[in-house]
Amino acid sequence: MQITGAVLERCGAPAPWADSRPLTVGPVELDPPGLGEIAVRIEAAGLCHSDLSVVDGNRVRPTPMLLGHEAAGIVEAVGPRPGTDLSPPAGIDVGTRVVMTFLPRCGQCEACATDGRLPCSVGSAANAAGELVGGARRLHRDGADVHHHLGVSAFATHAVVSATSVVPVPDDVPADVAALLGCAVLTGGGAVLNAGRPPPGETVAVVGLGGVGMAALLVAAALGHEVISVDTVTAKLDLARELGARALTPAEALDAGLRAPVVVEAAGNARAFETAYALTSPGGTTVTVGLPGPDARASISPLSLTAEARTVVGSYLGSAVPSRDIPQYVELWRAGRLPLERLVSARIGLDELPRALDRLAAGEELRQLITFDERTPA
Repeated sequence: MQITGAVLERCGAPAPWADSRPLTVGPVELDPPGLGEIAVRIEAAGLCHSDLSVVDGNRVRPTPMLLGHEAAGIVEAVGPRPGTDLSPPAGIDVGTRVVMTFLPRCGQCEACATDGRLPCSVGSAANAAGELVGGARRLHRDGADVHHHLGVSAFATHAVVSATSVVPVPDDVPADVAALLGCAVLTGGGAVLNAGRPPPGETVAVVGLGGVGMAALLVAAALGHEVISVDTVTAKLDLARELGARALTPAEALDAGLRAPVVVEAAGNARAFETAYALTSPGGTTVTVGLPGPDARASISPLSLTAEARTVVGSYLGSAVPSRDIPQYVELWRAGRLPLERLVSARIGLDELPRALDRLAAGEELRQLITFDERTPA
Protein backbone atom coordinates (compact mmCIF):
# COMPACT_ATOMS: atom_id res chain seq x y z
CA MET A 1 0.00 0.00 0.00
CA GLN A 2 1.05 3.58 -0.48
CA ILE A 3 1.52 5.65 2.65
CA THR A 4 2.81 9.14 3.42
CA GLY A 5 5.99 9.36 5.48
CA ALA A 6 8.95 11.57 6.44
CA VAL A 7 12.18 10.08 5.05
CA LEU A 8 15.60 11.27 6.22
CA GLU A 9 17.79 11.49 3.13
CA ARG A 10 21.14 12.00 4.90
CA CYS A 11 22.59 12.29 8.40
CA GLY A 12 24.52 15.34 9.48
CA ALA A 13 22.75 18.05 7.50
CA PRO A 14 23.47 21.48 9.00
CA ALA A 15 20.99 23.35 11.14
CA PRO A 16 18.64 25.09 10.78
CA TRP A 17 16.88 22.10 9.25
CA ALA A 18 14.05 24.30 8.08
CA ASP A 19 16.62 25.55 5.54
CA SER A 20 18.76 22.45 4.84
CA ARG A 21 15.63 20.24 4.54
CA PRO A 22 17.14 16.76 5.12
CA LEU A 23 13.64 15.23 5.32
CA THR A 24 11.36 14.44 2.41
CA VAL A 25 7.65 14.07 3.15
CA GLY A 26 5.94 12.10 0.44
CA PRO A 27 4.67 8.74 -0.80
CA VAL A 28 6.34 5.50 0.34
CA GLU A 29 5.36 1.93 -0.43
CA LEU A 30 4.62 -0.30 2.56
CA ASP A 31 4.50 -4.11 2.28
CA PRO A 32 1.91 -6.20 4.14
CA PRO A 33 3.07 -7.64 7.48
CA GLY A 34 5.08 -10.84 7.36
CA LEU A 35 5.63 -13.57 9.91
CA GLY A 36 5.38 -12.16 13.44
CA GLU A 37 4.60 -8.65 12.19
CA ILE A 38 1.62 -6.30 12.36
CA ALA A 39 0.43 -3.31 10.35
CA VAL A 40 -0.50 -0.26 12.40
CA ARG A 41 -2.35 2.94 11.49
CA ILE A 42 -0.41 5.64 13.31
CA GLU A 43 -2.51 7.94 15.49
CA ALA A 44 0.20 9.97 17.24
CA ALA A 45 4.00 10.05 17.15
CA GLY A 46 6.36 12.03 19.38
CA LEU A 47 9.44 13.92 18.22
CA CYS A 48 12.36 13.00 20.48
CA HIS A 49 16.07 13.85 20.82
CA SER A 50 16.81 10.34 19.54
CA ASP A 51 15.27 11.42 16.22
CA LEU A 52 17.27 14.65 16.34
CA SER A 53 20.51 12.76 17.02
CA VAL A 54 20.08 10.87 13.75
CA VAL A 55 19.32 14.03 11.80
CA ASP A 56 22.32 15.94 13.19
CA GLY A 57 24.68 12.98 12.78
CA ASN A 58 25.40 12.21 16.43
CA ARG A 59 23.86 8.77 15.91
CA VAL A 60 24.65 7.75 12.35
CA ARG A 61 22.08 5.41 10.82
CA PRO A 62 21.72 4.03 7.29
CA THR A 63 19.77 6.28 4.95
CA PRO A 64 17.31 6.82 3.43
CA MET A 65 15.43 6.10 6.64
CA LEU A 66 11.83 6.75 7.62
CA LEU A 67 12.20 8.32 11.07
CA GLY A 68 10.06 8.12 14.21
CA HIS A 69 10.26 5.71 17.13
CA GLU A 70 7.73 6.87 19.78
CA ALA A 71 4.13 6.29 18.74
CA ALA A 72 0.74 4.73 19.22
CA GLY A 73 -1.77 3.44 16.73
CA ILE A 74 -4.44 0.92 15.82
CA VAL A 75 -3.63 -2.55 14.50
CA GLU A 76 -5.05 -2.92 11.00
CA ALA A 77 -3.56 -6.27 9.96
CA VAL A 78 -1.73 -9.17 11.57
CA GLY A 79 0.83 -11.32 9.79
CA PRO A 80 0.87 -15.11 9.76
CA ARG A 81 0.72 -16.81 13.17
CA PRO A 82 2.26 -20.27 12.84
CA GLY A 83 3.09 -20.50 16.53
CA THR A 84 6.70 -19.32 16.40
CA ASP A 85 8.39 -17.16 19.04
CA LEU A 86 7.84 -14.11 16.83
CA SER A 87 4.08 -14.59 16.53
CA PRO A 88 2.00 -11.72 17.91
CA PRO A 89 1.02 -12.51 21.50
CA ALA A 90 -2.55 -12.79 22.64
CA GLY A 91 -4.30 -9.44 22.79
CA ILE A 92 -2.71 -8.00 19.64
CA ASP A 93 -5.57 -8.23 17.18
CA VAL A 94 -7.08 -6.00 14.52
CA GLY A 95 -8.58 -2.95 16.22
CA THR A 96 -6.23 -3.03 19.23
CA ARG A 97 -4.50 0.19 20.26
CA VAL A 98 -0.79 -0.45 20.73
CA VAL A 99 2.16 1.46 22.11
CA MET A 100 5.18 1.20 19.82
CA THR A 101 8.56 0.89 21.53
CA PHE A 102 11.96 1.44 19.95
CA LEU A 103 13.74 -1.68 21.20
CA PRO A 104 12.30 -5.00 20.04
CA ARG A 105 12.80 -7.76 22.61
CA CYS A 106 13.21 -11.28 21.29
CA GLY A 107 12.87 -12.74 24.80
CA GLN A 108 15.42 -15.45 23.98
CA CYS A 109 18.91 -13.89 24.07
CA GLU A 110 21.18 -13.55 27.12
CA ALA A 111 20.53 -9.80 27.26
CA CYS A 112 16.78 -10.33 27.47
CA ALA A 113 17.40 -12.52 30.52
CA THR A 114 18.74 -9.50 32.48
CA ASP A 115 15.24 -8.20 33.29
CA GLY A 116 15.71 -5.03 31.25
CA ARG A 117 19.22 -4.12 32.38
CA LEU A 118 20.70 -4.86 28.95
CA PRO A 119 19.10 -4.10 25.58
CA CYS A 120 18.08 -7.12 23.54
CA SER A 121 21.03 -8.11 21.33
CA VAL A 122 18.76 -9.29 18.50
CA GLY A 123 16.68 -6.11 18.57
CA SER A 124 19.78 -3.91 18.82
CA ALA A 125 21.36 -5.57 15.77
CA ALA A 126 18.17 -5.10 13.75
CA ASN A 127 17.93 -1.45 14.82
CA ALA A 128 21.53 -0.75 13.80
CA ALA A 129 20.92 -2.30 10.38
CA GLY A 130 17.67 -0.40 9.80
CA GLU A 131 15.72 -3.66 9.62
CA LEU A 132 12.85 -5.28 11.44
CA VAL A 133 13.57 -8.27 13.65
CA GLY A 134 14.01 -11.13 11.22
CA GLY A 135 15.89 -9.02 8.66
CA ALA A 136 13.01 -7.63 6.59
CA ARG A 137 12.56 -4.13 5.22
CA ARG A 138 8.93 -3.38 4.49
CA LEU A 139 9.43 0.18 3.19
CA HIS A 140 10.31 1.07 -0.39
CA ARG A 141 10.51 4.14 -2.60
CA ASP A 142 11.15 4.31 -6.33
CA GLY A 143 12.06 0.63 -6.35
CA ALA A 144 14.66 0.87 -3.57
CA ASP A 145 14.47 -0.07 0.10
CA VAL A 146 13.92 2.56 2.79
CA HIS A 147 15.42 1.72 6.19
CA HIS A 148 13.34 1.40 9.36
CA HIS A 149 14.12 3.64 12.34
CA LEU A 150 14.52 1.61 15.54
CA GLY A 151 12.03 -0.95 14.30
CA VAL A 152 9.17 1.57 14.20
CA SER A 153 9.34 4.35 11.52
CA ALA A 154 6.35 6.15 12.95
CA PHE A 155 6.60 9.48 11.11
CA ALA A 156 4.08 8.11 8.65
CA THR A 157 0.42 7.36 8.28
CA HIS A 158 1.05 3.62 8.69
CA ALA A 159 3.84 1.27 9.78
CA VAL A 160 4.66 -2.44 9.73
CA VAL A 161 6.51 -3.52 12.85
CA SER A 162 7.52 -6.66 14.67
CA ALA A 163 5.01 -7.77 17.26
CA THR A 164 7.93 -7.62 19.73
CA SER A 165 7.95 -3.82 19.26
CA VAL A 166 4.44 -3.18 20.61
CA VAL A 167 2.46 -3.42 23.83
CA PRO A 168 -1.37 -3.34 23.75
CA VAL A 169 -3.15 -0.77 25.92
CA PRO A 170 -6.82 -0.43 26.88
CA ASP A 171 -9.16 1.63 24.72
CA ASP A 172 -9.55 4.30 27.42
CA VAL A 173 -5.88 5.33 27.09
CA PRO A 174 -5.87 8.19 24.52
CA ALA A 175 -3.43 7.98 21.63
CA ASP A 176 -1.59 11.11 22.82
CA VAL A 177 -0.90 9.48 26.18
CA ALA A 178 -0.17 6.05 24.72
CA ALA A 179 2.45 7.45 22.33
CA LEU A 180 4.42 9.00 25.21
CA LEU A 181 4.56 5.65 26.98
CA GLY A 182 6.73 4.23 24.18
CA CYS A 183 9.87 6.29 24.82
CA ALA A 184 9.63 9.35 27.09
CA VAL A 185 7.93 7.52 29.94
CA LEU A 186 9.68 4.17 29.49
CA THR A 187 13.06 5.94 29.46
CA GLY A 188 12.57 8.68 32.04
CA GLY A 189 10.22 6.79 34.29
CA GLY A 190 12.32 3.65 34.06
CA ALA A 191 15.42 5.56 35.11
CA VAL A 192 13.65 6.06 38.44
CA LEU A 193 11.60 2.87 38.70
CA ASN A 194 14.12 0.32 37.39
CA ALA A 195 17.61 1.83 37.53
CA GLY A 196 17.58 4.29 40.45
CA ARG A 197 15.10 2.38 42.63
CA PRO A 198 14.89 4.99 45.41
CA PRO A 199 13.40 3.72 48.67
CA PRO A 200 10.03 5.22 49.65
CA GLY A 201 10.27 8.83 50.75
CA GLU A 202 13.75 9.52 49.37
CA THR A 203 14.42 12.57 47.23
CA VAL A 204 15.02 12.21 43.49
CA ALA A 205 16.79 14.85 41.40
CA VAL A 206 16.40 15.19 37.64
CA VAL A 207 18.93 17.09 35.51
CA GLY A 208 17.56 18.04 32.10
CA LEU A 209 13.86 18.73 31.67
CA GLY A 210 13.14 17.69 28.12
CA GLY A 211 10.45 15.12 27.45
CA VAL A 212 12.41 12.28 29.07
CA GLY A 213 13.52 14.31 32.09
CA MET A 214 10.05 15.68 32.69
CA ALA A 215 8.67 12.14 32.46
CA ALA A 216 11.20 11.10 35.11
CA LEU A 217 9.95 13.96 37.27
CA LEU A 218 6.31 12.92 36.82
CA VAL A 219 6.96 9.26 37.59
CA ALA A 220 9.08 10.07 40.64
CA ALA A 221 6.33 12.35 41.94
CA ALA A 222 3.67 9.72 41.18
CA LEU A 223 5.64 7.25 43.28
CA GLY A 224 5.64 9.67 46.22
CA HIS A 225 9.15 11.10 46.01
CA GLU A 226 10.16 14.70 46.55
CA VAL A 227 11.76 15.95 43.33
CA ILE A 228 14.53 18.45 42.67
CA SER A 229 14.53 19.48 39.01
CA VAL A 230 17.46 21.18 37.25
CA ASP A 231 17.56 22.91 33.88
CA THR A 232 18.71 26.17 32.28
CA VAL A 233 15.41 26.99 30.52
CA THR A 234 13.10 29.19 32.57
CA ALA A 235 9.86 27.89 31.02
CA LYS A 236 10.79 24.30 31.86
CA LEU A 237 11.64 25.24 35.44
CA ASP A 238 8.29 27.01 35.72
CA LEU A 239 6.45 23.89 34.53
CA ALA A 240 8.42 21.73 36.96
CA ARG A 241 7.26 23.97 39.81
CA GLU A 242 3.66 23.67 38.61
CA LEU A 243 4.10 19.90 38.76
CA GLY A 244 5.23 20.12 42.38
CA ALA A 245 9.01 19.90 42.04
CA ARG A 246 11.66 22.21 43.42
CA ALA A 247 13.19 23.79 40.33
CA LEU A 248 16.63 25.39 40.02
CA THR A 249 19.34 26.18 37.51
CA PRO A 250 22.51 24.05 37.75
CA ALA A 251 24.40 26.91 39.43
CA GLU A 252 21.63 27.44 41.97
CA ALA A 253 21.47 23.75 42.84
CA LEU A 254 25.22 23.40 43.22
CA ASP A 255 25.64 26.67 45.14
CA ALA A 256 22.92 25.59 47.56
CA GLY A 257 24.82 22.37 48.26
CA LEU A 258 21.82 20.23 47.36
CA ARG A 259 22.26 16.48 47.21
CA ALA A 260 19.93 13.58 46.45
CA PRO A 261 20.38 9.81 46.82
CA VAL A 262 19.13 9.22 43.27
CA VAL A 263 19.90 11.65 40.45
CA VAL A 264 18.74 11.13 36.86
CA GLU A 265 20.67 12.80 34.04
CA ALA A 266 18.40 13.20 31.02
CA ALA A 267 19.99 16.06 29.07
CA GLY A 268 22.40 14.05 26.97
CA ASN A 269 25.50 16.18 27.38
CA ALA A 270 28.71 15.88 29.35
CA ARG A 271 28.21 18.98 31.52
CA ALA A 272 24.78 17.76 32.59
CA PHE A 273 26.31 14.42 33.57
CA GLU A 274 28.92 16.21 35.68
CA THR A 275 26.18 18.26 37.34
CA ALA A 276 24.13 15.15 38.06
CA TYR A 277 27.14 13.42 39.59
CA ALA A 278 27.92 16.46 41.74
CA LEU A 279 24.32 16.49 43.02
CA THR A 280 24.44 12.82 44.07
CA SER A 281 24.74 12.09 47.78
CA PRO A 282 27.49 9.87 49.20
CA GLY A 283 26.24 6.33 48.82
CA GLY A 284 23.86 7.48 46.11
CA THR A 285 23.22 6.53 42.50
CA THR A 286 23.65 8.65 39.38
CA VAL A 287 21.51 7.29 36.53
CA THR A 288 22.32 8.53 33.04
CA VAL A 289 19.82 8.05 30.23
CA GLY A 290 20.90 10.88 27.91
CA LEU A 291 22.63 10.16 24.60
CA PRO A 292 25.47 12.67 24.08
CA GLY A 293 27.59 12.79 20.96
CA PRO A 294 30.06 9.90 20.60
CA ASP A 295 33.04 12.19 21.22
CA ALA A 296 31.66 13.77 24.41
CA ARG A 297 33.75 13.33 27.55
CA ALA A 298 32.94 14.09 31.18
CA SER A 299 35.19 14.39 34.22
CA ILE A 300 34.45 12.93 37.66
CA SER A 301 36.62 12.04 40.63
CA PRO A 302 37.41 8.31 40.77
CA LEU A 303 38.25 8.79 44.45
CA SER A 304 34.69 9.86 45.20
CA LEU A 305 33.35 6.63 43.69
CA THR A 306 35.30 4.64 46.24
CA ALA A 307 35.48 6.93 49.26
CA GLU A 308 31.79 7.87 49.05
CA ALA A 309 30.55 4.47 47.84
CA ARG A 310 28.94 5.99 44.77
CA THR A 311 27.23 4.17 41.89
CA VAL A 312 26.91 5.33 38.30
CA VAL A 313 24.33 3.47 36.21
CA GLY A 314 23.75 3.67 32.48
CA SER A 315 20.12 3.01 31.63
CA TYR A 316 18.97 2.39 28.05
CA LEU A 317 15.21 2.69 27.53
CA GLY A 318 14.93 3.08 31.29
CA SER A 319 16.12 -0.52 31.81
CA ALA A 320 12.54 -1.35 30.89
CA VAL A 321 10.66 -4.48 30.05
CA PRO A 322 7.85 -2.71 28.16
CA SER A 323 5.24 -5.42 28.61
CA ARG A 324 5.81 -5.25 32.36
CA ASP A 325 6.27 -1.51 32.82
CA ILE A 326 3.71 0.08 30.50
CA PRO A 327 0.72 -1.38 32.39
CA GLN A 328 2.12 0.14 35.62
CA TYR A 329 2.26 3.58 34.02
CA VAL A 330 -1.24 3.15 32.62
CA GLU A 331 -2.57 2.47 36.12
CA LEU A 332 -0.79 5.52 37.55
CA TRP A 333 -2.31 7.63 34.75
CA ARG A 334 -5.77 6.20 35.35
CA ALA A 335 -5.46 7.02 39.05
CA GLY A 336 -4.74 10.66 38.19
CA ARG A 337 -1.22 10.48 39.59
CA LEU A 338 0.66 10.66 36.27
CA PRO A 339 -0.55 13.65 34.21
CA LEU A 340 1.27 12.74 31.01
CA GLU A 341 -0.78 15.23 29.00
CA ARG A 342 1.44 17.97 30.50
CA LEU A 343 4.37 16.67 28.46
CA VAL A 344 2.77 17.67 25.15
CA SER A 345 4.05 21.11 24.20
CA ALA A 346 2.79 21.22 20.59
CA ARG A 347 0.86 19.27 17.97
CA ILE A 348 2.23 19.36 14.46
CA GLY A 349 1.88 17.82 11.03
CA LEU A 350 4.49 15.87 9.08
CA ASP A 351 5.32 18.89 6.96
CA GLU A 352 6.24 20.88 10.08
CA LEU A 353 9.01 18.47 11.12
CA PRO A 354 12.03 20.56 9.99
CA ARG A 355 11.02 23.58 12.09
CA ALA A 356 10.02 21.27 14.93
CA LEU A 357 13.55 19.84 14.91
CA ASP A 358 14.96 23.36 15.16
CA ARG A 359 12.74 24.14 18.14
CA LEU A 360 13.72 20.88 19.82
CA ALA A 361 17.44 21.57 19.34
CA ALA A 362 16.97 25.03 20.84
CA GLY A 363 15.43 23.54 23.99
CA GLU A 364 12.07 25.16 23.33
CA GLU A 365 9.90 22.03 23.44
CA LEU A 366 9.13 19.00 25.58
CA ARG A 367 7.18 16.67 23.28
CA GLN A 368 5.87 17.78 19.93
CA LEU A 369 3.28 15.26 18.78
CA ILE A 370 2.58 14.50 15.16
CA THR A 371 -1.09 13.66 15.02
CA PHE A 372 -2.94 11.98 12.18
CA ASP A 373 -6.60 12.38 11.33
CA GLU A 374 -8.18 8.97 10.79
CA ARG A 375 -9.50 10.27 7.50
CA THR A 376 -6.06 11.35 6.23
CA PRO A 377 -5.45 9.47 2.99
CA ALA A 378 -2.52 7.07 2.89
